[in-house]
Amino acid sequence: MSTDGDVDTSRTSVRTYVPAYQKEEWERQADRMDMSLSEFVRSMVQAGRRGFEGGGAGGTPDDTPADDGRDLERQIVAELRERGCCSWDELVSAVTDDIESELERTLQESPRIQHSPRQGGYLLEDA
Repeated sequence: MSTDGDVDTSRTSVRTYVPAYQKEEWERQADRMDMSLSEFVRSMVQAGRRGFEGGGAGGTPDDTPADDGRDLERQIVAELRERGCCSWDELVSAVTDDIESELERTLQESPRIQHSPRQGGYLLEDA
C-alpha cells in the first residue's frame, strides 16, 4: 500500500456504465486534451467534486490537477495539433468555450441565482 501521510494513494479501479454517445464524447475530449480516458474521467470527477465542495476538499494529492497549469497546456496543445496554427483570439476561444457553456447552464438551472434586468445583472435569490 502506497501512502501520502494518512491518505492511501494506491491505485484501484472504479467501474461505471454510461451511454455510448457519452463515452464517445469523453474520448474525443480526452484526446483533444492529450489525456487517457481514465485520466480524463478522474480529472473531471475531481473538478466536479471541487465545484460541489467549494474548493479542493478531499485532501488527496490528485485533487488539484488544474492548479499547476497542465490542463490548460493540454487544451492548448490539443487545439494546436488539431488546427496547426492559432491566433491569440482563437486560443482564448478554444479554452473558454467549455467554461462559457458551463456558466450559461449553471445560470439557467440554478434556483438560487436570478437574472435581474432592473439591477443589471445576476443576484442571489436569498440575498
